[in-house]
Amino acid sequence: MSDAIDNAKRALRADLRERRFGMSDAARQTAADGIRSQLRDLVAAHGARSISCYLSAPTEPGTRVFVDEAVAAGVRVLLPVTRTDGLLDWVVAEPGGAVADGLFGLPEPVGEVLSPIAVGEVDLLVIPAAAVDAGGMRLGWGRGYFDKTLGSMENRPPVYAVVFDSELVDEVPRDLHDQPVTGVVTPTRTVVLAPEAR
Repeated sequence: MSDAIDNAKRALRADLRERRFGMSDAARQTAADGIRSQLRDLVAAHGARSISCYLSAPTEPGTRVFVDEAVAAGVRVLLPVTRTDGLLDWVVAEPGGAVADGLFGLPEPVGEVLSPIAVGEVDLLVIPAAAVDAGGMRLGWGRGYFDKTLGSMENRPPVYAVVFDSELVDEVPRDLHDQPVTGVVTPTRTVVLAPEAR
């Protein structure tokens, strides 16, 4: 990664992180309600019976209620668990499943761990992001877990990143390893950006 790209990413992440920390509890709750509704409609539109998602951290757009509702509706939900080698293991979400802090202090599920290839069986991937641009390029938080996962999938299903409305931007800094997404889910809308993203 060039220094210019790295610096641009760092600056944008810092700005986005500051905005997220500045949100009120009421705004977070309203966003979580919108995300739940948008994700429920997305799963229905794709007829997905098995998906990946993640347990949102306090400053992220809320996914936890959606995960609980999807599991209750009979959808198999795989949740990521970080590994020291930069790959993701997966745990099948269960009602009231235990949660612990992962490698980076973020919430992760506790349960029987499945290998990184388990995610290859899902119908739809729902992943976190710092921002996504109009061409479908995703800016993550800099650890590369989801770029590695997406880059290693032969038959990638649709991939949607979850962001706040203001985080769908014109352009994000990109490098060769960065992976595009099919679209974004925000509290107010779902937008298809790069349907042929591979």
